[in-house]
Amino acid sequence: MRLLLVEDTADVADAIVASFANRGDAVDNVDSVNKAADALAVQDYDVIILDIGLPDGLGTDILANLRNSGKPTPVLMLTARSDIEDRVAALDKGADDYLIKPFDLRELHARVRAMFRRQSMDRSGTIEFGDITFDPAGFTVEVKGSPVSLARREFNVLEILLANRERVVPKETLLERLYSFNDEEVNSNAVELYVGRLRRKLCNSQIKIKTLRGLGYQMVDEE
Repeated sequence: MRLLLVEDTADVADAIVASFANRGDAVDNVDSVNKAADALAVQDYDVIILDIGLPDGLGTDILANLRNSGKPTPVLMLTARSDIEDRVAALDKGADDYLIKPFDLRELHARVRAMFRRQSMDRSGTIEFGDITFDPAGFTVEVKGSPVSLARREFNVLEILLANRERVVPKETLLERLYSFNDEEVNSNAVELYVGRLRRKLCNSQIKIKTLRGLGYQMVDEE
């Protein structure tokens, strides 16, 4: 996933970024309303984690602008405010979920992935496609019931392709979802590398990753 975290408390932001990065997700972290607007102007995100109280305004203003522009990106409000009025106001402005500080990072992960799943065909926690069983919460993959060990980036590529199975995923989309603005400069060769590794590790599966030159990649069931 590619996430935008809008959080101005450095230790909280660092913990969130590190926890998602450990799972192979790409996180862009900004600490103000203006910086969030700049990021959203140039990049689409799978999920946005948004604090309400920011140095130059309110996170709910970012949310309102997002919804007024017609963008349905899932938004989780993350805040120390516990008043019911604040929660109701955020939800009424288009927030998808709400988490009050302090919180457990495991719960944040679960809520973010639940919002991400609601955008795709999969509403349950586990994805089954052909002979592949994919559990994003447990960070496990099985082929024909046997576990397959994947590196973080390989796992993330598989998650994106499974969420878009039978559809063509452009190479540029994979690149955007794998890396944040703070990652070292990368190019499309990195995507080819991870797709190639993933193919080798899924070689015993009936599920194949097709390369459509000039278009991207497509995950199909060749049974």
